[in-house]
Amino acid sequence: MGLQRRFQSIHHRLFILFLFCMSGIVLAISLLFYNRTTVQFHDKISDLARKNVSQTAGLFDLLLNSYNSLTKSITNNVDLVRLLDTETAQPEAVAYINERTITNILGAIYYSREDLIGIHVLKDNGKVYNYGNYMNVIDPEYMHSEWYQEIKNSAGKIAWLGVYPHSLIDRMEKRPVFAFGRQLYDLDEHKPIGIVLFEAEPKSILAALHNLRVGPNSEVYLVGQGERIVSATSTNPPPTLESLQSAGGDDIIVERRGQQVVIASRLPFADWSVISVTPNKDLNVELAQTQRFLLIVAPALIILSALIASVVSKSISQPLERLIREMKLVETGNFRRRLQVTSYQEVNQLVDSFNHMVGRIEELIELVKISSVSEKNAELHALQTQVNPHFLYNTLDMIYWMLDEKGQDQLGEVVLSLSHMFRYSSHWEEGAEVTLREEVEQMGHYLTIIQARLEGRVTVLMDISERWMDIRIPKMTLQPLIENAVKHGLEPLEPNVRGELYVRAKESGDSLQLTIADNGVGITPERLIEVRYALANPGKQNISGRSGHIGLQNLQMRLHHMFGKEFGLGIARHSGKGTVITVTIPLPKERKSDEYTDS
Repeated sequence: MGLQRRFQSIHHRLFILFLFCMSGIVLAISLLFYNRTTVQFHDKISDLARKNVSQTAGLFDLLLNSYNSLTKSITNNVDLVRLLDTETAQPEAVAYINERTITNILGAIYYSREDLIGIHVLKDNGKVYNYGNYMNVIDPEYMHSEWYQEIKNSAGKIAWLGVYPHSLIDRMEKRPVFAFGRQLYDLDEHKPIGIVLFEAEPKSILAALHNLRVGPNSEVYLVGQGERIVSATSTNPPPTLESLQSAGGDDIIVERRGQQVVIASRLPFADWSVISVTPNKDLNVELAQTQRFLLIVAPALIILSALIASVVSKSISQPLERLIREMKLVETGNFRRRLQVTSYQEVNQLVDSFNHMVGRIEELIELVKISSVSEKNAELHALQTQVNPHFLYNTLDMIYWMLDEKGQDQLGEVVLSLSHMFRYSSHWEEGAEVTLREEVEQMGHYLTIIQARLEGRVTVLMDISERWMDIRIPKMTLQPLIENAVKHGLEPLEPNVRGELYVRAKESGDSLQLTIADNGVGITPERLIEVRYALANPGKQNISGRSGHIGLQNLQMRLHHMFGKEFGLGIARHSGKGTVITVTIPLPKERKSDEYTDS
């Protein structure tokens, strides 16, 4: 039974049918193609690669010879060397004329070639002459660099340094450069007096390397002495060719290594080696005879495949046509249709998925109708509340410094406190937990503003021990409670009545009670009942059905989420006059164990 169901699968039927029909044809074509192209592949690719490397080596020789002549135009310039070797203890006017003369000589050489980026003459006494950019910022540590030592050790021969992503000595030059140089000698006494460093556009070097790429995945390396990479088109290490060490300047080495062909040649002038690595998949040759052969076989194969596909398609077209008709009905908005089809296993699964999809679409349309209005309102609210907080508190900081310059200390402290409050309340990305110390600091900023606004009519008494300051509580716990006490309790007092605000922390068993009390006008019994109901039922409407106490309810929910429902807010009327709000939080376990040990 299982084998029969597998045979009814459209996948297996088509697989078995095409396997027997196409295998013989594909194998025959593959063998013929392989026999016709193998010999051509080896012969033509090797010959093409040899010619390509030979041409590129010639380009390198021409380019490097021209650079060699360019360096000699400075090292053999008698006037320039004489001016460079002149003692520095000369009159200022003479020294200025000598320096201008040196610069003019360098400028004439610089403008003789379009590919030069900069010429730098570096004397052993530290004097530097540059010609290139309008601004030059010389690296002060250049004498300790490897390239400087390489030129110094070249004994008058040209030192080919290679291609670098930016200037070796000029910090302002960020373009890629091809660097080379020579040591400068006093032509009379043949003593070294400095070096000359040339930096040219590396386009010619890079173009010559890219010219060696046989295919898109080819890797080309220009290798100097000591296996140092002068330039490369890949970050992979170049292959090692032992036969290249003994090769002459005109010898071209071609080696096949696994799935790639390695072609190398040595440049006798610069003692460089050019290595090209090309994978077999990029080695293509003209296949004219094979193409003519395929033009005969391919149409026959296409006709045979079309006949086979037409026969097979008839057995699966009818159930699919029924499914298409049902889909068209769904397009018109009829989502109550259900299709019943018995066919191949894959077609049956497709029909079942279609029926399930139609049912889900019907359900989702109803959900979309319900949620579309809410989503639009939420988007509108999000757009209305988009404010750049950094702009606001940066502006407040600017106002504070302006007031500070004008001697408005009190007003400046108010603006600074407002900036701190806004900065603190707008940073929620790191989580909703802070230490009690941070909350007390935030409360201090708020009270600074209140003291200024009420003109000192409020006295704040705080009693919080230092040992409780590191306890973690939800962010914005104290400030909303202080704000309620000031707004509803202390502000309505008569101007001649001095308000008092008490903030203290007291241990009670396994918990810590944070109390905020005031001597304000107090809270009415009706209002007290509403507030207690709101705290007992956070997230629900008040008893009266009006909106209100949202801030207290939000804080209560955050306390419940962090510590559990046995902790949270409590409110009561003061025995004399005023209101008392208590925040009860658990003491940390490590804090309680430390206190038990101390006792």
